[in-house]
Amino acid sequence: MSSVSGSAAGNPSGMTTASRTLGEHEHHWFKEPTEPAKKGFVAWLIIAQLIFFVALLGPAIVGVGMKIQSLIDAGAIEQNGANAASAVLGGVGALFATIANVVFGRLSDRTTSRWGRRRIWIVLGTVIMTVGFVVMATGPDLAMATVGWAIAQLGANMTLAPFIATISDQVPKFQRGSITAGLGIAQNVGIVGGVYVASWFSFSLFVVFVVPALLAIVAMIVFVVVLPDKVLPVKPDRATFYDWWNTFWVSPRKYPDFALAWWSRFLITFASFGFTAFRFFYLIFHVGVPQKDVAGLIASTTLVYTGALIVTAWIAGKISDKIGRRKVFVWTSTALFAVGTVALMFIHDVGSYYVLELFMGAAYGIYVGVDLALVVDVLPNPDDAGKDLGVLNMANALPQTIAPAVGGALLYIGSAQGTNYTLWFSICGIAALIGALVIFPIKKVR
Repeated sequence: MSSVSGSAAGNPSGMTTASRTLGEHEHHWFKEPTEPAKKGFVAWLIIAQLIFFVALLGPAIVGVGMKIQSLIDAGAIEQNGANAASAVLGGVGALFATIANVVFGRLSDRTTSRWGRRRIWIVLGTVIMTVGFVVMATGPDLAMATVGWAIAQLGANMTLAPFIATISDQVPKFQRGSITAGLGIAQNVGIVGGVYVASWFSFSLFVVFVVPALLAIVAMIVFVVVLPDKVLPVKPDRATFYDWWNTFWVSPRKYPDFALAWWSRFLITFASFGFTAFRFFYLIFHVGVPQKDVAGLIASTTLVYTGALIVTAWIAGKISDKIGRRKVFVWTSTALFAVGTVALMFIHDVGSYYVLELFMGAAYGIYVGVDLALVVDVLPNPDDAGKDLGVLNMANALPQTIAPAVGGALLYIGSAQGTNYTLWFSICGIAALIGALVIFPIKKVR
């Protein structure tokens, strides 16, 4: 790894002498950045995001279904237990993701290593994720697959919390829309790459789960080398039990804008994972796609979805930075996504499914192009960016626990095979619509 930048050692840029004496709850060690982010940092931020999400979301979107199907073929799971197994894997993994993101976000905020606050967690988490994927790929039953997925989610979120916090550390407000749009595009292109890897190498779960993760380790090592990570100038006060408990909390009364952004993220993520957690078997049971064609269809429709997303995300991020507005992009896109979610219940052929994926990709592109910029703009304290973004990520991770669990139950109402998609997608659509409405009261950003 490279040595830390000179401004990070001793008396870092933006730190006042008085701040050395401040306690844990009042510190302001670093000012928000005002200079444009370094080009090398931006380039590798996006490249690392792309490769990391190829490694993470290929398994999440297609690999989990493939693993469950392999267990069904081996007689370890009954065919009618496929959706229940999806709920177990998704729920347990997301629980570990929730805890890990907040805890390691906070740990990275408090890390006093001479290498900086973020670097060690970014690389270590990617290694742990890879170990989890090895366990999942080779596990002979649902229990071992669940253990592997939990380890992988813990490691992935150990990486993601400090990785995303580098935006608050390094990117000034006037660049955030463009750069977070680039990250959103990279993430979703990574989804396409991961899905295609899963489709091409469906004969080998080990290749699908492990090989992209090894490449992600390399990408994250390069990223931390170019990252101008800041060194914490003083050792924080020893955290009490209350401090760690408070890690999972940002007061909605004190920071209402952050709370509203949190709920909007929670609700659209609930709607999104309410579909993706069950997409593999939705396409088989509802749309009537043969099992052997599902992975290929997911790959090609994800490409359509992502193509639309790239166009709208880039345009939305650029316009948002230029006009200084965030809210209109977020609530409009969330409302459109709600419409698309409800429309899923009316899809019964592959052609219509392609059209709907195009529509939902365009809607979600506007969202990912602007939402993270809005969130970073309303963070309570840039010194605690890792912790607060970890709390925000609970709005990503908790729905991944709740949606599969709730959906796994509601899909079986009136359907022995678990195919009551009318009920479930109606609930998901209402959730997304509420997610659009809660953006309106936010005051700190326009």
